[in-house]
Amino acid sequence: MTKHYTAQDIGGVNPITAMPFTPAGEIDEHSFVRLLEHLSTSGAQGTTLFGIASEFPKLHDQERDRLAQMFVSTLAGSPLYRAMSVTDHSTELAIKRARDYAKLGVDALMLLPPFFLSPNPQAIQEHIFAVLEAVDIPVMVQYAPGETGLPITPEQLATVAARYPHAVFKIECNPPVDYTREFLKLAPQASVLNGYAGLYMLQMLAAGGKGVMPGCSFTEVYVRIYQHWQRGETAQAEALHQALLPYIQRWMTHCEYIIQVEKTLLQRRGIIASDYCRKPGWQLSTEDHQTLDRFLNEFQL
Repeated sequence: MTKHYTAQDIGGVNPITAMPFTPAGEIDEHSFVRLLEHLSTSGAQGTTLFGIASEFPKLHDQERDRLAQMFVSTLAGSPLYRAMSVTDHSTELAIKRARDYAKLGVDALMLLPPFFLSPNPQAIQEHIFAVLEAVDIPVMVQYAPGETGLPITPEQLATVAARYPHAVFKIECNPPVDYTREFLKLAPQASVLNGYAGLYMLQMLAAGGKGVMPGCSFTEVYVRIYQHWQRGETAQAEALHQALLPYIQRWMTHCEYIIQVEKTLLQRRGIIASDYCRKPGWQLSTEDHQTLDRFLNEFQL
């Protein structure tokens, strides 16, 4: 029996799947499968493909179709919920892709609102509504004003929550905590996840958030923090998160920086064969490599 997920089931640790390439810049399918198998035994609750950490803007449409099929079939029967991101800037295409992914058998979708050429707030709201109306599986609506340049008030977001019970909210404004509190006051039934490498993971859980969506190269660390939190071991959760903070604060200074770091960590851990990122990317320094050594030792990865 296939489980049908509701918005309330989407929570916990939900890493964004990285995209392994060969040193020549082609998709490395073998490493992709190995990464998915690793994630399914990591203790995470779900994983999402085609997020920013999947280098989605650097993928060919045919590659994307092939990867979507591999993602769904490789994780069939795994304990993870499988989510895929709809990133199209056209509402018509986003509707089509959302329906295609739902038909393919994903458990949930993520939706990055359109921001290319700065559509007006009403057009963006209509885009979000149209995708939510096109499917009945959970849809994680990303609120990422830093990436999209679009501010949405907690009141506007609460309207979406009231109208669409299958909407989940990935709140990535910086900092997100006060915004989330305000939003959950207006929409106490809503499920909120936090991205942004889990910088605010514990404050967000304390504010009523349901989980975190980090990168996927040290998922086990986030799982440990989340398990401590669930067991009420606040001091242990905080100590582990504090140990992680200096690293993720540094790596999150640029998106391409943390994407490269995560890839290199995955390669160093033997999970993927190459840490190649499609260009334009980020060059790690000697100091960065020394930091990665320290990180792997400190967290016993």
